[in-house]
Amino acid sequence: MTLLLISTAFSGIVAYLITRTIYRLYFHRLSGFPGPKIAAISFLPEFYHDVIRRGMYIWEVERMHEEYGPIVRINPREIHIKDPFYYDEIYAGGARIRDKDPALTISLLTPHAMASTNGHEQHRVRRNILGNFFSRRSVTNLEDVIQEKVNMLKGRLLEAFDEAKVVNLPPVFAALTADVITHYCHGGSRGYLTAPDFKNNHMEALDNLFTLFHINRFVPPLARILERLPLETMSKWGILSGTLGELIETRLQTRRQAAKALTSPENKTSGPETLFQALAAESVPAEEKTVPRLEDEASVLFGAGTETTARTLSVVGFHLAKNKDLMRELRDELKQVMPYPDSQPTWSQLEKLPLLGGVIQEALRLSYGLSGRMARIAPTENLIYNKYIIPKGTPVSQSVYFVHHDPTIFPNPKEFDPERWIRASRDQVNLRKHILSFTKGSRQCLGMNLAYAEMYLTLAMFARNFDVDLADTTEDNIQLGRDMGLPYPREGRFSARVRITGVIKD
Repeated sequence: MTLLLISTAFSGIVAYLITRTIYRLYFHRLSGFPGPKIAAISFLPEFYHDVIRRGMYIWEVERMHEEYGPIVRINPREIHIKDPFYYDEIYAGGARIRDKDPALTISLLTPHAMASTNGHEQHRVRRNILGNFFSRRSVTNLEDVIQEKVNMLKGRLLEAFDEAKVVNLPPVFAALTADVITHYCHGGSRGYLTAPDFKNNHMEALDNLFTLFHINRFVPPLARILERLPLETMSKWGILSGTLGELIETRLQTRRQAAKALTSPENKTSGPETLFQALAAESVPAEEKTVPRLEDEASVLFGAGTETTARTLSVVGFHLAKNKDLMRELRDELKQVMPYPDSQPTWSQLEKLPLLGGVIQEALRLSYGLSGRMARIAPTENLIYNKYIIPKGTPVSQSVYFVHHDPTIFPNPKEFDPERWIRASRDQVNLRKHILSFTKGSRQCLGMNLAYAEMYLTLAMFARNFDVDLADTTEDNIQLGRDMGLPYPREGRFSARVRITGVIKD
């Protein structure tokens, strides 16, 4: 009897798999789209390349496009398009509705945050709450705080020069961006700029969590377990330690701040000065004012407001250390608004400098923001690409990497060439519409203005005050080799180690 049951169960599973394979190949609504049959019938290729080989499916997708053309079915339910001029159609804004793909947002482990909000309408409500908080006007009002942190960073770099220390730029710049975003969110910085060696266990823990990005996608129960971990108990019993323990302690601190904000009388008597006050204001719908909602939003903004901007600044630092002529040209341009190394121009003044702007845009192009596909779903309309009609409700994606490296838009795409932006401006070509580090459309990154202000003020100080050399660092350390949701090098972690060789006096 036992053998009969096993045989029957096995036969049922085989019959189900055969039936599903036939359906996905010949009767599924995506069956007419080009792509390898193995990807059409199973998620196994994606699992193999992203989970087993750790973030390598991006290169398999690139190979598919080389073989099948600009539109490819990359798994049983998702279409990928490699065409930079179609990006705005996928990631549309205005009145056109775009949902996020829940198969991807679950990997972020912050279900109540705006970044993890799948539905268009709920996302719009949440974005409207914080829209003014991150407007250009609001960020300009924060400029003194950013400049204060930039000055602190300058002091730490002077110490590194005096001590002949090699510094790794990502944690250096992450200390600045983390102190800025925590000040903005909570009303006070956490002191990363004063930590020994710019130690930031929270960022290290987030970096470690992104190594689970693809596992969380393919094993959603694991993601849900991680979301529901009893943080207070684990912290009390010391079950988790090290960088992950630091992340838990930070989440608990954020949770306490969220609970306090929801009961604070300040939200009724004054305008919002911090993120928590904005999220807990009287005008916010009651269902949006919960501790998990505030906690998740603050956690996402910390990660997004720290890592991606620091990565872009580090890419610039690498190339300024590598290209001495570029450093000299940039410094000469900066002298227009920074006659002395300790001059403190405004963000608005710095934006008028064409080479500095080109350096920043080129660094954004080669740092990518998020490298994950982050598919969009058009729930109310079919999308049309050439002869193909993509049925509504289908996840459709386009990887930022492929746009930023498209040679028809960016000739010699692997080259760091700030002059391309000056040439484009002279020729009245709008290259910036192809920079997708902040994505586009209704889901565009809310913190874009803050990121730009930080980049301009920080790079002006860095280039005007210091000469730097690379230290045991090559292009391989900063180039995208693996897509782990964030761009990772082929080996190890993203790094850009430099030695400060001189301090500019005039």
